Amino acid sequence: MDKKLLKELYSKYYKELYLYIYSLSKNREITEDLVQETFLKALLSLSDSHTNMRAWLYMVGRNLYFNLAKKEKGKESLDKATSTPANEPSMIERIIENESRRLCFEALQSLQGVKKEVLILQYFGGLSQKEIAATLHITPENVRVLSFRAKKELRKFMEENGYEI
Repeated sequence: MDKKLLKELYSKYYKELYLYIYSLSKNREITEDLVQETFLKALLSLSDSHTNMRAWLYMVGRNLYFNLAKKEKGKESLDKATSTPANEPSMIERIIENESRRLCFEALQSLQGVKKEVLILQYFGGLSQKEIAATLHITPENVRVLSFRAKKELRKFMEENGYEI
C-alpha cells in the first residue's frame, strides 16, 4: 500500500473508527491498540485498488475486537476487564455535550448486538446500508430491517423511561 494513501486513510478515518471500536470495547487502551492494529493490517495487506477501503477498515476493526473478546472469554469477562473506572469520565461522555445526545446515547446502549452496531455505523460512522452490510457480512435488506427494528426499540425505551421524543 502506498504510504501517502495510508496517511490519507488514517487522517480521514481514525476518529470515526476509534469511536466505533470504543463503542464495542468501552476501553481506551484496547481501542487504541485495535485501531492501530487495523491500520497496520491495512498497511500490510490492503491493495491500493480495493474498492471500499472505509468498509474494509470497519470490518477489520470489528473482527479484531471480536477475536480479542473470544480470547478473553475464558479468562475474565471482557466487560469487567475493559470497563473504565467510575470516577473517570469516558471519552464518549466528553464528546456528547448536550443532554438530548446523552439521552440518545443511553437509549442506544440499551440495544443489543447487531442492532446497536447498525445504528452506530449508520449515524456515527456515516456508512451507507451497502457499506454496513459489507462490514457486518449481512445483506443490505437485513441492514434496513435491523435499523428499523432498532429505532423502534429506541423509541420504546425512551417512552418507557419518560424521555420526550
